[in-house]
Amino acid sequence: MQQNTTLLVTSLVSIFLVLLHVSDDVVRGIEPGGLKHLQTILTLGVWLFGTLGLRGRRSGYVVMLVGALLGSAVSIAHMRGAGMVAGRIANTDGMLLWVATQLVLGVTASVTVALAVQALWRQHRATMESRAR
Repeated sequence: MQQNTTLLVTSLVSIFLVLLHVSDDVVRGIEPGGLKHLQTILTLGVWLFGTLGLRGRRSGYVVMLVGALLGSAVSIAHMRGAGMVAGRIANTDGMLLWVATQLVLGVTASVTVALAVQALWRQHRATMESRAR
């Protein structure tokens, strides 16, 4: 049960960090605001529903796994290359917050991936054991 609570917390923290990251990009002018972020809102809404609304279900674990993989990809993609995001972040105000957000997002999302896989495996094993009886 404690593993499910840890998965819940890491998933929620990852969602928050993605929101913080996107907000920071909009404020800096790296990303335009507007309807472009409808996809972000929908994606994070599905991820949040999977985390809270489908808690303890296989579908919830799958949604958290996919969301966390996307969160990990965001962190990796944005930290590649010289000067982060083609130099648009390096040497700007608030760079520490931006970089720290990316690093913590990468950590929490990767832990969420591992915990979601573990939860799916536990559920699969339990299903197989109950069928064997």
